[in-house]
Amino acid sequence: MRSKLQQAGLVLIGLLVGILISLNFSANAEKGEVATALPVEELRTFADVFSAIKQGYVEPVEDKKLITHAISGMLANLDPHSAYLDADAFKDLQVSTQGEFGGLGIEVGMEDGLVKVVSPIEDTPAYRAGVKAGDLIFKLDDTPIKGMTLNDAVKRMRGKPKTPITLSILRKGENKPIIVTLLRDKIKVQSVKSKLIEPGYVYLRVTQFQEETTADVVKALDKLFKDKDNKGEPVKGLVLDLRNDPGGLLNSAVGVAAAFLPPKALVVSTDGRTEDAKRKYLASSEDYLRGHGEDVLRNLPAGVQTVPMVVIVNGGSASASEIVAGALQDHKRAVVVGTQTFGKGSVQTILPLSNNTAIKLTTARYYTPSGRSIQAKGIVPDVIVEETLNGDTHERLREADLDHHLQNDKETTSSVAPAPVPSKAQKTAKGKPKDKDAAKDTGKDEFEEDTSRAPAEPASKTDYQFNQALNLLKAWQIIQKK
Repeated sequence: MRSKLQQAGLVLIGLLVGILISLNFSANAEKGEVATALPVEELRTFADVFSAIKQGYVEPVEDKKLITHAISGMLANLDPHSAYLDADAFKDLQVSTQGEFGGLGIEVGMEDGLVKVVSPIEDTPAYRAGVKAGDLIFKLDDTPIKGMTLNDAVKRMRGKPKTPITLSILRKGENKPIIVTLLRDKIKVQSVKSKLIEPGYVYLRVTQFQEETTADVVKALDKLFKDKDNKGEPVKGLVLDLRNDPGGLLNSAVGVAAAFLPPKALVVSTDGRTEDAKRKYLASSEDYLRGHGEDVLRNLPAGVQTVPMVVIVNGGSASASEIVAGALQDHKRAVVVGTQTFGKGSVQTILPLSNNTAIKLTTARYYTPSGRSIQAKGIVPDVIVEETLNGDTHERLREADLDHHLQNDKETTSSVAPAPVPSKAQKTAKGKPKDKDAAKDTGKDEFEEDTSRAPAEPASKTDYQFNQALNLLKAWQIIQKK
């Protein structure tokens, strides 16, 4: 029996070597590089472990399962964003970029064997239940997450609409676990939302960057700039809200940034080991349309590229949303307001494999137009505005907190910008002034703080960051006039 397993191990070594040689030669043929030596000793160790499991593990294990787990582990230990996608995960990825999928509505990652929430998606079951970025999910129904892969945990959270699932959550600052029961739903993310704030001032929110996001932004801007409720006033200021936007498609981020920048302006650049990873993306239809379709930015209303604007970000703003904020900040097109962003500044390339599977591999880093690396640092706002009136910001998970995170190659350390110390008035002021006269006497705006678990409604009276961004926009108008 043992000799048969040893023979199987040798066959496996030969198979792995053959596969690696094939991949190595094909990859090097494309890129014109010299082939590197294969790690024969390490492959022999792998075959020995494989044989030991097949011979002595307490229960029989399928070969396919062992190889799949080996591939998953190989990718998962590179960085938090490289992963093996089985047929279901690959299909889910394709569907989610088109704006519709089933589940709870949370962007998640893995940390210390548990699921950590990167960002809840707006208008989803998780968002409405008050699940927050940085929450640590340790149990799904009665099943502990320890021992699951991220794909396994995601599969358990997905399911038929209207079926319940209970999440057991650990949250920093809470003395006991938070237990929430959610009803799964068909998640159809509306990536662009907009409204007229008041005559002369408009609000645009991007919740996720999908295939149609650039076109939807143009439609929203067209409506805002021609809104009949604007009482005939021209648009004097625009608030672009990118908070809790987990990212999405690169070309959509380039398109949204291009809507506000001059033609051919540099939006973002990437740099990696291969030649095709070294690219510059401009405010040009060639880069945001990916070579097909009509140029939707031709229909932009007059004034969009010159209207004064502020961009709101927070620790839940990641990847594509950081690209947009960084481009507008570097070109001095907008003032960025809020708190430091997540810091996901790496490019993932989807490489399809056989049997409708794929790998998601980190291949490059993102850089803002001025050459700043977003990775593990994020975008530092021009004006720090905390999330609440009291100067408190919910402590969030960031890229720099993740195991095996890719380092920022432009800085020796990844630091979070210090928050300004709240004034005495900020520390003592709570709730809403009793009347407008009281608000005038204290020199503060009429503002009602929301202390419930669910997040404040964006662009509402309880949304402190939004109200401060709007005040800044109005002050900008006064300064310009003077």
